[in-house]
Amino acid sequence: MSANLPNRSDRADEGEPPEWSDPHHPFPATADEILRLLTDRVGESVVGSADTVRLLFIALVTEGHVLLEGAPGIAKTLLVRRFAGGLALSFKRIQFTPDMLPSDIIGNVILNPADRAFEYRRGPVFANVVLADEINRAPPKVQSALLEAMQERQVTVNGVAYPLPRPFIVIATQNPIEQEGTYPLPEAEVDRLLFRVLLDYPSELDERDVIHRHAKTEEEPPADRPVADAATLGALRRRMDDVYVSPDLEAYITRLVRATREDPRFLIGVSPRAGVQLARAAKAEAMVRGRAYVAPEEVKRVAFHVLNHRIALQPDVLTEGYAQGLSDERIVRGVLTDLLDQVPIPR
Repeated sequence: MSANLPNRSDRADEGEPPEWSDPHHPFPATADEILRLLTDRVGESVVGSADTVRLLFIALVTEGHVLLEGAPGIAKTLLVRRFAGGLALSFKRIQFTPDMLPSDIIGNVILNPADRAFEYRRGPVFANVVLADEINRAPPKVQSALLEAMQERQVTVNGVAYPLPRPFIVIATQNPIEQEGTYPLPEAEVDRLLFRVLLDYPSELDERDVIHRHAKTEEEPPADRPVADAATLGALRRRMDDVYVSPDLEAYITRLVRATREDPRFLIGVSPRAGVQLARAAKAEAMVRGRAYVAPEEVKRVAFHVLNHRIALQPDVLTEGYAQGLSDERIVRGVLTDLLDQVPIPR
C-alpha cells in the first residue's frame, strides 16, 4: 500500500493533509479497530506503548494536546513518530531550543524576488500532528505563539489569522530531570493540555525486548501503513459527540473537579476547563471501548492524566510523601486516587 502513497511532507507546509485514498485498502470504521491496528503499528518499534497510544488516540479524536514527560532515552520521540506514521496525516517535528523565535514555528512574511511582492511562508506548525520536542526549552515568546495555535487553532502573522489544518494536535515532550536552559511552561499553556502522560522506565522483560530489537547499528524503519485519515477521524469525532453523558455523570464529573478545590491537601485545584476536558476524554474512552454512553469507569480511567498537571499540593503533603521515600509522581497519584475513591459514583 505504501508504495503508491504520496510523500507525506509534500503538502505539510500547505496546512492540508495529504490525499491518501486507496479503494482497495479502506480504513477501518470503528474506533476500537483503528486503535488496535495503530497500537500494533507502534508496538513494532516501541515496546510497552499500548497505554500511551490509547491516550494519544483519544487526544487525537478530541483534538486535545498531550505532554509526554519522562527521562531521556525512553523512546518518547520515536513513539510519536511511529504514532504519526500510522496515520494518513501531515506530520512535523519541531526541536525546541532557547534561541528560537516565534517565526521558526509559525512562519514569516518574506519578499519574493520574482515579483517583488510579500508573501507568507508557513512554518512547521501547519501540520495535523506536531511533535514539540523538549517544549520547555522554548523561550516565552515562542511559548506564546504555540499557545495561540493550541487554543485557537490558528496563528496570527502581521495581524492576519491563518487557520491550522484539522485535525490538529500538539504532542510535546519534556525531560523533568534536566532543568538547565529550560523555561517553565506557563500555567495557561499547561491548562490547555488534555493529558500529561508520565512515562517510566520499561520493565525488565520489556527492556530485554528493546535490546533484542534495536541492538543492530542499522535498522530498517517500518513502512508507513496508515490506519486512519482526516475524514475517518472527523467521522469518529462526530460519533464521539453522540456518546451519551447522563446528568448523573455530569454531576459526578462536577463533584470531582470541585473536590480538588475543597480538599485541604490541594494548594491549587483544577479549572472548569478541566471538567470539560475530562468529559470529552471520557466520551472518547467510552467510544474506544465500544460504548454508546459514558460509565463511571471511563471517567476514572482518564482522570489522572487529565488532572495531574493542573493541581498543586500543599507543602506539608509533599513533605510527608518525601519522608516516606515517594516521588512527586507517586504522591500526586496517591492523592488523586484517594480523591477518586472518596467522591461517590452515581448508581
